[in-house]
Amino acid sequence: MITRSHRRSFVGGSKINNLFDRRKTVTQVLESAEHSTLRRHLTATALIALGVGIIVGAGIFVITGQAAAYHAGPAVVISFVLAGGAAALAGLCYSELAALLPVSGSTYSYTYATMGEVIAWIIGWDLMLEYLLGGATIAVGWAGYLNSLLADLGSPLPHALTAGPLEESPGVINLPAVVIVLALTLLLARGVKESARFNATVVSAKLLVIALFVVFGWLYLDPSNWVPFVPENTGKHGEFGWSGIITGGAVVFFAYIGFDALGASAQEVKNPKRDLPIGILGSLVICTLIYIAVCLVMTGLVSYRELGVAEPMAVALDAAGEELAWLRLPVKLGALFGLTSGILLTIMAQSRILFTISRDGLLPASLSRIHPTFGTPLPATLLVGCGMALMAGLLPIGILAEMVSIGTLMAFTVVCLGVLVLRRTEPDRERAFSTPWVPYVPLAGAGVSIYLMLGLPWETWARLLAWLLIGFAVYFGYGRARSRLAST
Repeated sequence: MITRSHRRSFVGGSKINNLFDRRKTVTQVLESAEHSTLRRHLTATALIALGVGIIVGAGIFVITGQAAAYHAGPAVVISFVLAGGAAALAGLCYSELAALLPVSGSTYSYTYATMGEVIAWIIGWDLMLEYLLGGATIAVGWAGYLNSLLADLGSPLPHALTAGPLEESPGVINLPAVVIVLALTLLLARGVKESARFNATVVSAKLLVIALFVVFGWLYLDPSNWVPFVPENTGKHGEFGWSGIITGGAVVFFAYIGFDALGASAQEVKNPKRDLPIGILGSLVICTLIYIAVCLVMTGLVSYRELGVAEPMAVALDAAGEELAWLRLPVKLGALFGLTSGILLTIMAQSRILFTISRDGLLPASLSRIHPTFGTPLPATLLVGCGMALMAGLLPIGILAEMVSIGTLMAFTVVCLGVLVLRRTEPDRERAFSTPWVPYVPLAGAGVSIYLMLGLPWETWARLLAWLLIGFAVYFGYGRARSRLAST
């Protein structure tokens, strides 16, 4: 027999309250940060340069072709405008939380202080999916450009070793993608870090290649490839027409991943109230213009139907004929150079998120161990690298990109809502930067992110749900009882 006291413990009682009320305070989150004083030396101009360097990467070299070929056609430029708008709204919210909670763990740490441990775990688990598949997507693009370059040299790899078993034209495994991920994992495990000079070189190489592609490609494009600019819908949601533009926007959202790193630099910004929004919005506007220019040239050089590959810029140049043959090598080398950096940074970010979650007790403690010689989270790095290599070797780029986009949009939705929660629970806490026009900007950011998520195929939602169900099993079967807040 269930007594009244038992009933209270299950319905509106302590167990349910404890499930959702278990959270870190803002003070606890700040105390968990490293005790270091960071110099405020970043200006708005420096932030814009940093943002452009971070944002321009795999999206422009890889994902643009997928969105154009399967969803939006030449109207993929509109998709980029929609995705950029959503990113800008979320960026303002990221800036406030990063300035208030300048700690490792990104969205996971923000959520722990706003919505509690359960929601934080969901977001942390979601971020694992985002970074794991994000790195795999970049690796597949890297492999595509490598094989295109080898084909130019007369020595392409056999199809069986450049395509996974789930591709439209199946192979055995995407071996180059596996090799590059494992090689970079070993480098990171030994503590290899990119210097500022190397990062500057990567950014310069990427922007130079893009500028050459746009300027010289514009001279040889065929405007008839832009007709119709918005292809007629096939009768299936997300395949061209307006629904295709929306789905394309959700897919190309992958291209804006990384801008949240600007918000994470809040402690190093000279004037965060002024410089953070200028840096975030400025870099997003510049990158959106770059993306639009590249998409116009790409879809003008070749029919959008031919761009559904891992190396769309290479395909566009090949279609231009001998006039642009000289540009193929620089573009492909520049893409390989830039994508290598993207894979490296993704592995690093994913391993640090695992490290942070493990430190909170929600994952095995071994993942937060630091190697005594290398000074890196070796178990977390190796686990991430092996998982990423497996995904890159087996899954097609379309599935990977869609899963990354839905995971990122979900995280952005929670960040926007987190601003509203902290404004209510911590109204008097000092904020180095405050999101303007609250609650309208956070609500708009969450709304647009959800709207773009709804544009993704139902199969993508099913995969996300399956991943989240696995996450719930891990949390309630392991993490909840071992959490550092379990006794509170």
